Amino acid sequence: MPRPRTWLAGGAFAAAAAGHVWARHIEVDLFTLRTLRLPLLPSGSKELRVLHLSDIHLLPRQTEKIAWLRSLAAIEPDLVINTGDNISSPQSVRPLLAALRPLLERPGVFVLGSNDMYAPHRRSPLRYFLRDPRPEGYADQRPFTLPTRELTDGLAAHGWLDLDNARGALTLKGAEVEFVGVDDPHLDRDVFPAPAPRHAALRLGVAHAPYVRVLDAFVADGTDAIFAGHTHGGQLRLPGVGALVTNCDLPRNRARGLSDWRGVPLNVSAGMGANPFTNMRFACRPEATLAVLTPRD
Repeated sequence: MPRPRTWLAGGAFAAAAAGHVWARHIEVDLFTLRTLRLPLLPSGSKELRVLHLSDIHLLPRQTEKIAWLRSLAAIEPDLVINTGDNISSPQSVRPLLAALRPLLERPGVFVLGSNDMYAPHRRSPLRYFLRDPRPEGYADQRPFTLPTRELTDGLAAHGWLDLDNARGALTLKGAEVEFVGVDDPHLDRDVFPAPAPRHAALRLGVAHAPYVRVLDAFVADGTDAIFAGHTHGGQLRLPGVGALVTNCDLPRNRARGLSDWRGVPLNVSAGMGANPFTNMRFACRPEATLAVLTPRD
């Protein structure tokens, strides 16, 4: 008759195996649209529907992800905000632009993430629990290994604004909206744009990685809301615990969803994908966000 310890060991192994299958082969394709409402607009304004995309990490073979990304055009957003890490291979740009084509016909802005510039590689998941080995003030100036120019040209050709260390403005439903963005803070490529007088009733901050220094700069700049990605929501979350890591200095309890950063709404997208070598999710479904901006009253 098997001993209790044998039963326990067998049960633990079976649970771990089932969890791995769920995280690696099922939940990674359970795409969801998260909706939130933000009362940011002046009284009497028309509401704005903002689609926030992040961390697509596309490979051409990911047909379910491509189909879901294409289906988001049915939302008919007034604005698309893309916070980077779109591709995972040099062959991914064309299928990405094809999937985004209906959305590219709408107003949009974007910033880059590290995986829009450098191809992903295999690494130990334990690395995310260790101190970042890069020295303070590190700036990655290596030659790009991904077709970054093809990606940015493809997005900008349809009128989307490149906000990497830049400001911009769009007219949406007759009202001007200002934007301020930075290049990827995870690679220390962020250089906050010079201060500028405010002319619009709404100013939005856009970044890939929500490092504290960048969030504080957005607050000081007078942004009304901040949009970011990078964290993957923790990617593997434990019930009652939440995200185990954020891969930046953002507190773990802000790794996914809407929170308040020094009085400013911060939306961190859990993203649609991950590094293809560690592409698994547990209690953290891949997502896009529809942020409905409404009048303050």
